[in-house]
This record gives sequence, C-alpha cells and structure tokens, in this order.
Amino acid sequence: MIAYIIIGAVALEQLVELAYAEHNTRALLARGAIEIGRRHYPFIVLLHAAWLVTVALALPSPLFIHGIPLAIFLVLQAARVWVLTTLGSYWTTRIITLPHAPLVRRGPYRFIRHPNYAVVVGEIAVFPLVFGEIWVAVIFTALNAAALWWRIGEEDAALAPRRSLPQQ
Repeated sequence: MIAYIIIGAVALEQLVELAYAEHNTRALLARGAIEIGRRHYPFIVLLHAAWLVTVALALPSPLFIHGIPLAIFLVLQAARVWVLTTLGSYWTTRIITLPHAPLVRRGPYRFIRHPNYAVVVGEIAVFPLVFGEIWVAVIFTALNAAALWWRIGEEDAALAPRRSLPQQ
C-alpha cells in the first residue's frame, strides 16, 4: 500500500507541474513566445506516463522500499523546486522561447546548462530503484536519453540567438 501512496504522490506532483507548465506556456505565447519541437513533445509525455505506470505495474512481491534511492529521489525533488523557482514564469514542459528575453543564468543555471533535464535523468533512473526495479530504471533511462538527445538539440538551437543577450 505504501508503494502506491508514494507513486500516487509522484503522479500528483507531475500533474501539478503540468498544470503550472501549461499556465506558463499560455502566458509566454501571449507575450509573443514561440514553441519549438512540437513533434517530440507527445513522445516525452508518453514516455513519462509509461515510466510511472510501469513502476506501478512492476512492483515486486514481497515489496521492499529501498531507503537510499528514496532519499536520493527526495533530494532530486528539492533540486526540481530550485529549478522551478529559478525559472518562475519561464518554466514549461515544452520548448518555449521568448525572443529577446535574456536567458536565466542564476540558481542551478550558474552550474549547468540544463539542470531540469539533469533532475529528470536522475528521477527516471532512481525512482524505480526505490522498489528494486532495476530493469525499469535501465530501460526508461535509455529511452529518456534518446528523447533528451533529440530535445536538447532542438532547445539549444532555439536558444542560441538569445545566448548573447544580457544575463538575467
């Protein structure tokens, strides 16, 4: 039962994030932003949904909650909050670029170019390990790597003209 509560909490958190992202997307588009990479977005959504459903369906019996992966996952959630609060109204689950807006280079963006993707990579790899689902972690990490390779290429190309603007 505890596993389903944990999985449900993760699902709820993702749904709240999607609602926040959609709100930000609409607001940015109203300000003249453009969306890049629409073709891969349904795959990303499907991948994340399939990952969480697979975690739930693959729960072993007897169930054992592994504390170290759970602690790492909770640290990743704190990192996610840091990313979201740093980007604020610019955070979306899509690639939305607002021409002439400076790129955010504070918070975790001082250290790495794509901290949100680093968090997602960690989540997809670590969360199944909370339940000992090594094969789920391996398969979805590989699928996510392919999706992020595609997505980061499109995002970097979309943001390239804004890299020379004054920092925010």
